[in-house]
Amino acid sequence: MTLVTQPAAVTQSLAHWHSMVQQGDLTTLSSILHAQAVFRSPVAHTPYSGAPVVTLILTTVAQVFTEFVYLRELATADGLSVVLEFSAKVNGKQLKGIDMIRFDETGKIVEFEVMIRPLNALQALAEEMAQRLAAYLPNT
Repeated sequence: MTLVTQPAAVTQSLAHWHSMVQQGDLTTLSSILHAQAVFRSPVAHTPYSGAPVVTLILTTVAQVFTEFVYLRELATADGLSVVLEFSAKVNGKQLKGIDMIRFDETGKIVEFEVMIRPLNALQALAEEMAQRLAAYLPNT
């Protein structure tokens, strides 16, 4: 097993992310997002680009999930990408998923991709997100 050495800026941003999630308050998310950050949804074919859109999506999903907890954290050898395994509930349906987050060397999130299972929980999440974001985002 190889130990990963993360750049200090990534370590700080990741700690900030965990703190925001734990507190249920993503108001300072923009401080760790690259201006051209990309969000890849588990239900939308086309990625969403730009820090304001990524902030809107992640803030909304944080309100939709209940009993959210991170279970494991894995990192790439260069320390710029992490995979965070999580569990949560959406509308009473239990789910598991992963957040795949890629940082730049300055610690800014440049890409955030989510995968979720099982299908019924993913569908419940998609429906809830569509209701909340349809007026703001295409393809939700």
